[in-house]
Amino acid sequence: MDINGLIFFVVLAALLLAFLSSAIRILREYERGVVFTLGRYTGVKGPGLIIIIPFIQQMVRVDLRTLVLDVPGQDVISQDNVSVRVNAVIYFRVIDPDKATIQVENFMQATSELSQTTLRSVLGKHDLDEMLSERDKLNDDIQEILDSQTEAWGIKVQNVEIKHVDINESMIRAIARQAEAERERRAKIIHAEGEQQAAAKLLEAAEILARSPQAMQLRYLSTLQNIAGERNSTIVFPFPTDIAHIMSSVARSIEAQTAGQPQPPAS
Repeated sequence: MDINGLIFFVVLAALLLAFLSSAIRILREYERGVVFTLGRYTGVKGPGLIIIIPFIQQMVRVDLRTLVLDVPGQDVISQDNVSVRVNAVIYFRVIDPDKATIQVENFMQATSELSQTTLRSVLGKHDLDEMLSERDKLNDDIQEILDSQTEAWGIKVQNVEIKHVDINESMIRAIARQAEAERERRAKIIHAEGEQQAAAKLLEAAEILARSPQAMQLRYLSTLQNIAGERNSTIVFPFPTDIAHIMSSVARSIEAQTAGQPQPPAS
């Protein structure tokens, strides 16, 4: 073989190797290839070994795994005019590789921008207390809105998590004062309810004792016994007026009997 034939063989082998390397594609299990033939969409291929026609067909790889998008902090003004800074994380995946390639230029950037605007829009409709205590509900609302809007791009938003709701120092102190005032209010209400229940029970007991004078006397004696059991040097207790009237009548009768008797002779 002369030198010209050897050069021709080497060039032919190089062209064949280049052709094969550009024609053969290997896609992993989580990858799909969106194929275009002369600029027109012709289908989705993969996973595994696929062959495309060089210079006539082009392929765009699409990852089908769940992607994590960290939404940067957004300044939000709540419905009760409190300025907060909120950031979140979005979990989504591509379910239609053809739509994710054809319908949107960069689905990752588009989803990021849409997440930021949706986060501000949804949280701006709620009070600060709801942002702090009802995160699960807010996460579901944001996820539902994002999922409905990204469906045309072939994207499924699986989960949304609000990570932080940052509040300035003055607002934190105001919230602490509000919480303390709320606790004091609840304590006063509980105390007032206790006084009301005690008064109702006392009124019920008084009505029962009023219907039975004997029960009133037993209650009086029980009270005296309780007082006598305490270590007091002086005991002051009420004296029933009916007993006082009886003793006064007895004293007057004794005086009358004494006045009617003759006086003994003086010694």
